Parts: sequence; structure tokens; C-alpha cells
Amino acid sequence: MDIIKFGIEKILYPLMEAKRGNHVRANTKVLLASERLSLHDLKSLREERLRRLLLHCVEHVPAYRQYKELVPQIVTDPFTALTNFPVLTKDAFRMDPESFIADDADRSTLIANNSGGSSGHPVQFYMNRHTVEYYEAARWRGLSWYGITPGSRSLLIWGNPFELDKMAERRYRLTERYLKNRRIIPAYALDPAAMPEHVRLFNSYRPEYIYGYAGAIALFARLMKEQGLQLKHRLKAVVSTSETLQPWQRELMEEVFQAPVVNEYGARDGGIIAYQCPEGGMHLSAENLVAEVIDLLTGELLPAGERGLLLVTDLNNFVQPRLRYQLGDEVIMSDQLCSCGRTLPLLAEVCGREDDIFVTADGQFVHGVAFANCIKRLPEVDAFQIIQLSPTEAKVLLVTRDGLEPPGLDGVKADYQALLPGAKITYQLVDAIPPSPSGKTRYAIRQFPLENTR
Repeated sequence: MDIIKFGIEKILYPLMEAKRGNHVRANTKVLLASERLSLHDLKSLREERLRRLLLHCVEHVPAYRQYKELVPQIVTDPFTALTNFPVLTKDAFRMDPESFIADDADRSTLIANNSGGSSGHPVQFYMNRHTVEYYEAARWRGLSWYGITPGSRSLLIWGNPFELDKMAERRYRLTERYLKNRRIIPAYALDPAAMPEHVRLFNSYRPEYIYGYAGAIALFARLMKEQGLQLKHRLKAVVSTSETLQPWQRELMEEVFQAPVVNEYGARDGGIIAYQCPEGGMHLSAENLVAEVIDLLTGELLPAGERGLLLVTDLNNFVQPRLRYQLGDEVIMSDQLCSCGRTLPLLAEVCGREDDIFVTADGQFVHGVAFANCIKRLPEVDAFQIIQLSPTEAKVLLVTRDGLEPPGLDGVKADYQALLPGAKITYQLVDAIPPSPSGKTRYAIRQFPLENTR
């Protein structure tokens, strides 16, 4: 019996609910009850929640007061009314975040947060407990599909040096291990020499699931495979989050961990957006948000099946609402229903970040994953990063096991040149590729805006 799990679920959570009014478990039950509603009832639920949010925005949020003329449409057709509000980019929000704080918000209860800062420019924003508890409920609903509960023992491959250095050892032991039932392996310090010790921790700790960055878990799996290391117990799931999960990463994780690999799609400034069910469907947290997809350049709404930029409207943040907020991710929506029986809408594909998309000199788009697929032919390369400085210039950083140029690099160079015709591409061998401020290591970065590239 897991004593810590018992204590969390039978003592800690009931105490938090009684003393602090914590609603995470109650909200999780609400979401579980609504995930199989009829399409008509689910739409009605979402309409009512969106209507309430939009009416609140035009009445109480300075940035949206100018749209009061939309009230009649909001009342009769909130989804159409939403499309008449402007797309909100991160840069536009940064210019005047104060104007998005509701005039009836209790500022003493605001919770400050910021986006992960993968691009180097984190966005600061506010939520309250209501918002946070629905974010958490959406995560626990998704995990519950795999038999995972709030007290389930987990091992995280997670974090950047700054985040982890802030944790005093005493606080780490008390909070992470005994109050959250989890252990952490730093994602930024996966030293091959330390792998036997990491796997010993796995086998002695016996977590129910692994949770972490896609790239870090994939690297952990590769190092295990190379060193012939194995887990001695079955996992309920391997949960990949915070980065785009590539097919080759999923295949590697499934091979090494012998467990279902679950894609969690979320963002600090967007909450849990979608969760993969055991049948493979990426289900939107439809009760918590409205998702729209727009064309990269024109900003026009796109139908299901077409790739574009994701806009998110959080239905639970009434203290600093952001309508049609552009996260910077590229997705494809589906108009199909999942075979699992849940009626929650589906994402057909989470393609990656908008700034992972490169632009050729003649204005064509090339997704960063194309470069990753080429580099897979070079087993000597432990890590790489390609940075596009302009449509005609890019540089590639390579980390190799022996510090030497790998055989076969000329073939990859030819492929890269074909992907970016006419561009000057330079190559550099480096000892390591530093992570972004969020702790993630990105393999493709475009350093100029898409505007005016065509």
C-alpha cells in the first residue's frame, strides 16, 4: 500500500477542501460528467459559459468595453459574436496588460503567472483560484482515463536549473515527495554516466507514471536503450507535455517503457488545452475553452482539416480575460468524433510552434520537423538546433558524441539546402545547446516575423 498516496487522497485533499475551499476534485467530477454529453447539450453548456464571459468582458474589462454594441449578438449567438472581437497577440497583450484586468476583480486574490518563455519573452498575466482549479481538473480528468489519481506516485523529468535551484532541500522533501508523491530528475542534467543511478531510483521508487518534457523523456529512453537498462515494473502511462511530441519520440518511449505514451497539450497561459485518450484521440478541454484556428498570414478562420494558428479563449478567467488569445502554436482541428465515446472535440494534430515554421526565399513554408527528420540519419548526433536568421540565412548547431563532424553530414547538408533553396547555411560543432528560459531545448527557431515574407 502506498501510504503517501493514501494520505494525499484521504487526508490532505479533504482537509484542503474543508479548510481552503479547494474545488479541484469537485471540478474533475464535473468535467468527467460532461465529457459524454450529447453534442447538443455540450454545445449548449459551452454557449452559456461563453455568453457569460463575453457579457462580463464588455461590462467590466477596459480593453473590451468598446465592443458593447455586440451585446445583442452575444446574447443570441455567442460563438459568432466571439469572432467579432480582435485576435489578441502576445505582443499586443504585453503593451497594456492592465487594461485586461476586470474592474470588479478582487486584486488581493490575483495569482501572478507567466508563460514558459521558450521564445525568450515570457508573458506575465493573472488568474485566480477558480481558473487554476479548472486547469488542474482538466489535467486530472485526462490522467484519470489511465487510472491515475491525484495521489499517484510519479517521477518527473522536468525543470530548468533556476526552477530547481530555488527549491530548498527541506521543502523539496516535504512538498514534492510527501505532499505531491513525486520525485524529480532534472531534465537539463541527463548525464549518460548517471543513468544507472536514475534507473535504480525508478526501480526502487516504482512510480505509477512518468511525466515530463517530450525531448527529455525521449533522451532518457534513448540512453536507457543504449546502456541496456530496464525498468522492473509496469507503468500506467508516460505523459509527454510542454513540447510537440514527435512520432519517433513516441515510438522510442513505447519501446523502452512498454507503456502507453500520452500526449498532454497545454500552456501556462492557456491551461490544459487537450488530452489524449486511450483510443488515441486528442480531446479538447471544451468546457474550459473555445478554440479557433486562423490562417498564418491572413488571420481568416479556417475549417477543420486545415493547419493554422490556434486561438484560445479561456472560459474560466474572469479576472484578466484574454479573448481569442494567440498562443503561437500551429494545429489542425478535426470534425470527427472519437471511438472512445467522448463527445469532446478533437485536435487532429498539434503541429508545433508558429516560430518553428521556416520561410524560404520564395515565400514557401517549411516546418522545423523536416530538419529533425533529416538529422535522424546521423546516430552520432546527440543534439542539434537550426536557427533561421532570415529567408536567406540559417545556422545549424551540432552536438556529437566524439566532438567530430559525423560521417554522412554532407548528405544532410544537401537535404537542408533543398529545404531552404538559395539560403546560406553554416554549421558549427558545439559542446552543448543551452535550453530556453523555460528549461526546454528547441531544435528549430525562426528569428524573424512571418509578416511581409511573401
